[in-house]
Amino acid sequence: MSHNTIDLTDVVRKVADAAPAADATGAFPWAGIRAVHASGLLESTVGTRFGGAGASLPEVGRILAALGRGDPSVALISAMTMFTHLGEAARSRWPETLYRRLLSEAKERPILLNAARVEPDLGSPARGGLPETLARRTPHGWSITGKKRFVTGALGLTHFLVWACTDEEPRRVGTFVVPAGLPGIDIIENWRSLGMRASGSHDVEFTNVEVPREDVLDLVDAAAGTQDNRAHAAMTLALTAIYLGAAEAAQEAFVRFAHERVPSNLGYPIARTERFVTLAGEIDLLVAGARQIIFDALDHGLDSPETLIRARLLAGRQIRDAVHLAVGALGNPGLSADLGIERHFRDIQSVLVHAPQEDTAISILGRAALERGEKARHAPEPSPALAARAVLKTG
Repeated sequence: MSHNTIDLTDVVRKVADAAPAADATGAFPWAGIRAVHASGLLESTVGTRFGGAGASLPEVGRILAALGRGDPSVALISAMTMFTHLGEAARSRWPETLYRRLLSEAKERPILLNAARVEPDLGSPARGGLPETLARRTPHGWSITGKKRFVTGALGLTHFLVWACTDEEPRRVGTFVVPAGLPGIDIIENWRSLGMRASGSHDVEFTNVEVPREDVLDLVDAAAGTQDNRAHAAMTLALTAIYLGAAEAAQEAFVRFAHERVPSNLGYPIARTERFVTLAGEIDLLVAGARQIIFDALDHGLDSPETLIRARLLAGRQIRDAVHLAVGALGNPGLSADLGIERHFRDIQSVLVHAPQEDTAISILGRAALERGEKARHAPEPSPALAARAVLKTG
């Protein structure tokens, strides 16, 4: 591809420069998004048959880690669009005329896409269930009514990808492409999170919003419409790379402070004290170890959902621990907005909040482990001759 030809350093710097103000106000982070769009990264995953670079998921993970060093909120909003293009490159789902029109518009302005799936009563679809949001047939298409929660980037999206059930018998479920700005769309600005403040993951209410009949993706029987958490494991791990980037930014700030802080009673930087040498080593073990875990799985484990889920949980926990350690070690400076680690600490609390949440992911691993054990328990005993040959092959 792809991102090797793009100056990520310049993009990350622009995103990082705008991040503190976006975090402080919670306003949509247009400066960072425009920098990502201008670099071509938003469309980096567009398939080659559409004239795109066709970036792979491991490449996307590395892009998101870089953007996460600048502003995880900008990285997350960008990721939703990049994943949408990645999915279309792998499996044609969109009406081609609509998709090509969006790609044409993306040459002039950021075209931002995101799924609207979580609902107030249902919660996350990762735990099962079907949406209450209703798509009614009309003479010209569909009328969408329902409320969605945690719609990342809501105020800046150009299109909401709304998961809804039809009013037919039998019912079907699908994702309806709803352009922003149509009558009946109400963005409820209620995102007041500890971190990821600039992600603007507000609630959105749709009331009789009309869309064309053909502007729907994956319209299937309702019984087949539940979310497959194993199938989404690779993208969820790539999202974790965003928080890896934030942890690397926190680590960089920690190291810089250690070199610049010279207490009068010491007369030399605290970076030379044994305590900070040990702390720097512990933080590096956790952060660099998380990078190793994430990209080893993305590079070599895409065909194993358990490998990807395991990597996400291990890396996510290490990332949280590393930044917590850095903040605790620095005391008041670590909690001050001036140094920047405080913002990274708040943002990183969301690392394992994305669906499927930690308990659901652990359950997937647990069931898989128990199934392997059950199969092994009932497997026929190998003959002594076969066992001996197996030992010789592995010895």
